[in-house]
Amino acid sequence: MRKGHTVSDFKRKSFILFLIISMTFIGIFGSLFIGRYPLTWSDIIKVLSTAINPLQKKTYPDIYNTIIWKIRLPRAILGAMVGGSLAISGAAFQGLFRNPLVSSGILGVSSGASFGAVLAIILYGQNYMVYFFAFGFALLAVIMSFFIGQIYHSTPTVTLVLGGVIVSSIFSALVSFAKFVADPFEKLPSITFWLMGSLATAQYKDIIFSIIPISVGVIGLVALRWQINILSMGDKEAQALGIDNLLTKIIMVIFASLATAGAISVCGNVGWVGLVMPHIGRMLLGNDNRILIPASFFLGSFFMIVVDNLSRSLIGSEIPLGILTALIGGPFFVYLLKKTKGKGW
Repeated sequence: MRKGHTVSDFKRKSFILFLIISMTFIGIFGSLFIGRYPLTWSDIIKVLSTAINPLQKKTYPDIYNTIIWKIRLPRAILGAMVGGSLAISGAAFQGLFRNPLVSSGILGVSSGASFGAVLAIILYGQNYMVYFFAFGFALLAVIMSFFIGQIYHSTPTVTLVLGGVIVSSIFSALVSFAKFVADPFEKLPSITFWLMGSLATAQYKDIIFSIIPISVGVIGLVALRWQINILSMGDKEAQALGIDNLLTKIIMVIFASLATAGAISVCGNVGWVGLVMPHIGRMLLGNDNRILIPASFFLGSFFMIVVDNLSRSLIGSEIPLGILTALIGGPFFVYLLKKTKGKGW
């Protein structure tokens, strides 16, 4: 009976994971229809079929190619990458630190990236240097948090999290100071808009820039997801099972930080995704990280695609992503807490 129940549970979880993955790709395809310029189903099919068969006669305006291939598709793909990276990093950190309130920015990644981007905007304006500065300072924040966590010559989760809180506070203060001294007419609007997060300027170059750190981080976390299960049992238990706690934590922090830094550097500071999406995954699939880690990635991808579509269709101008993720994620997180009653931890 127990064996049958296990097989049935495995099939149920596999089916749910398949639905989540399917929803992500459906969301990317559905994003091609959403925007200021209306396109019908037949318009989308014509453009896609022409791309598959270049010899086919083109029966639509050139602007359709621009809208689909240069505006909507890269935006949807980048949104899926960003949302998935933030969600999978949040799930990994929650399992690693055994704390349901941990998110992808717990080690100061978001604050460090924000300061890097603000500094680049002040020094160089809104150009490609923003990506490099945001990514570099995000990783610098993680390194600083890790060294603060080494105060007791080990890596206990409490001191590591406290290190992240300290580093986040420092970089947040630096961001505030940078906004204070920035030109209020030329630099400050760009800084404010970047800090709120957006995919409005998404291009293929953004995908190319972020795909390497995101891919390394995501693949690394997926490959080591079974070790998160062992580490979540406690350091002593993990060590008894042959896990090198310090080395494993360092590797996982590196992978999660790479994924988060790669995502934030191209879209700005977007919160709540790394906190809420893993909890939805646990509610649907349980807290086994072997399936929760990949599920969190696709849940985050689908969520970010939906939020981005809402941001450009609710009102006349685009709503920054950070505003919508907070307005949606906050109340939904309260619902999750009431639904689960804190169970699963």
